[in-house]
Amino acid sequence: MKIFWCKNCLNMSTRPRITFDGRGYCNACQWMEEKKKLNWSKRVKQLEEIIKEAKKNKKSDYDCIVPVSGGKDGSYVAYQLKEKYGLNLLTVTSRPPLESDIGAKNLKNFVNNKFEHLHITPNEKAMRKLNKLGFVKKGSPYYGWLVSIFTVVIKAAILKKVNLIFYGEDGEVEYGGSTKNKNIPFFDVKYMIKNYFEGDYEEIIRESGLSKKELDWFQVEKDALKKNEIKLTHWGYFEPWDPYRNYLLAKEKYNLSETQVANTGTFTNFAQNDQALFALHMHLMYLKFGFGRATQDAGIEIRRGAMTRDQAINLVKLYDNNYPDNFKDLYLEYYKMTSEEFDNIIDKFANKELFKKISGKWVPQFEIK
Repeated sequence: MKIFWCKNCLNMSTRPRITFDGRGYCNACQWMEEKKKLNWSKRVKQLEEIIKEAKKNKKSDYDCIVPVSGGKDGSYVAYQLKEKYGLNLLTVTSRPPLESDIGAKNLKNFVNNKFEHLHITPNEKAMRKLNKLGFVKKGSPYYGWLVSIFTVVIKAAILKKVNLIFYGEDGEVEYGGSTKNKNIPFFDVKYMIKNYFEGDYEEIIRESGLSKKELDWFQVEKDALKKNEIKLTHWGYFEPWDPYRNYLLAKEKYNLSETQVANTGTFTNFAQNDQALFALHMHLMYLKFGFGRATQDAGIEIRRGAMTRDQAINLVKLYDNNYPDNFKDLYLEYYKMTSEEFDNIIDKFANKELFKKISGKWVPQFEIK
């Protein structure tokens, strides 16, 4: 396999759905350039029209829903909609598996700032079964929760008769992937399943053998969005997305806390702190595709002008291939596996064209250029 890296950031040619231009710039870096020239005032007008329409909804006590975890991005979006646009919003959380203390603390700090909030804990048996199936079948260790951050929120919208949901950014557009929706304000279930559920959704649900009741929070009927006139959108469509700006605002307004040391697999300490399974998710991403959490974080820093490409390469070499040993006992207990069973699944998803196992560790056979 001939692999290569973006000439501006470190996005790798192995990334699903990514494209490159003639200069060798990935679509995330092309979008970075586009954003500087975009007529954002036109999109703000679109936003104002969308908000105006949402406020006409007399069936609900709320104008919109914002999914939150207590982290920087949901907090930023909720702040903008509440403080800048004066919306009466409902925030919603699907409780993550292996929830961290710092994640619970940050969510509590956020909610205590006069936000109405639904904290939904889906069926634990179903969550664990779907997560384990995702891990074993797809190398996606929190598949059930990944599904739930959409299905739980949509079901909450149906329950409370809310017809507008604001997610944060479209990761495909911002970080490299499909650019299909970069000029479209709304996305649908088909887009959600393909890009966010990583496909195979129906197969995993079927194979779980779970009852309809157990699966309640993990399923939304296909025509539910249309029937209930629910619109899904990303805040990142309406203004330039900047995760570090979001962090600063969340820290100032909602007392967001960071971990005391850098997170597993990266050099940052202020993002994705709500659960233990994210570290495993990112490690598997690294073994599948050759890039991990540090590559993703470095790309964000490069595109916002806070880091050079050479600095990023050094950090990626240092952090990307960090096995999440600190959480392994938690993982074994959660999945009810032996250490050997767990490592065999990890090995199954390691890309043998990119890595070679040496002394029990997967070692990259490529050098970032």
